[in-house]
Amino acid sequence: MAQDFSKPAVTVDVVIMTLRDDDLHVLLIKRDHVPYRGRWAIPGGFVHLNESLEAAARRELKEETGVTDVYLEQLYTFGDPRRDPRGHVISVAYIALVPEPLAVKGGSDAREARWWSIQQLPPLAFDHARIVDYALTRLRYKIEYSAVGFRLLPETFTLSDLQKAYEIILAEPLDKRNFRRRIIEAAVIEPIDEVRSGEGRPARLYRFRPDAVAEVKARRLFP
Repeated sequence: MAQDFSKPAVTVDVVIMTLRDDDLHVLLIKRDHVPYRGRWAIPGGFVHLNESLEAAARRELKEETGVTDVYLEQLYTFGDPRRDPRGHVISVAYIALVPEPLAVKGGSDAREARWWSIQQLPPLAFDHARIVDYALTRLRYKIEYSAVGFRLLPETFTLSDLQKAYEIILAEPLDKRNFRRRIIEAAVIEPIDEVRSGEGRPARLYRFRPDAVAEVKARRLFP
């Protein structure tokens, strides 16, 4: 689709994160067109006429990575006139959290799609390094005040699973007793009548309460 760069154009970009191998991973695609051909980037593209921003984000995800049916949350709008060498392009970024690495495949204008550790990202096209950094900062902020981190976990989990997820995202250790006390007080999880067996004592399984308030505005959960 030909673009008119004489006036600002609008794109959408999506930062998808997941937990894998005790690390936070981001989904990237290798660009197959100029500019930055052969460079890695977050999935995204131009918004078509009469297309909503979220619809464009979902379409680009499907076309470039094969990923569908993920929860998207609008992240931020990046509008530096110099962020795209083709002209003034405004990008509306989204963030998505998935409980396990989805199967992905390159398509459309992407040569390849794969998961990368957020600690070992390759050089990224455009200002996508800044967008990923912003997404990580937002995730770390929200995980301290809300239940957003639960989107990175399977339907049921142990308290140890939950603490490990928070420690990976926050990049710092958390006191076990304090973590468990605060997460129970937040009333966003509930135990189920199942345990996970393994080495040592069986561990109680929990799940996110569907009727719980997602945003915990009254207090910060984890320092």
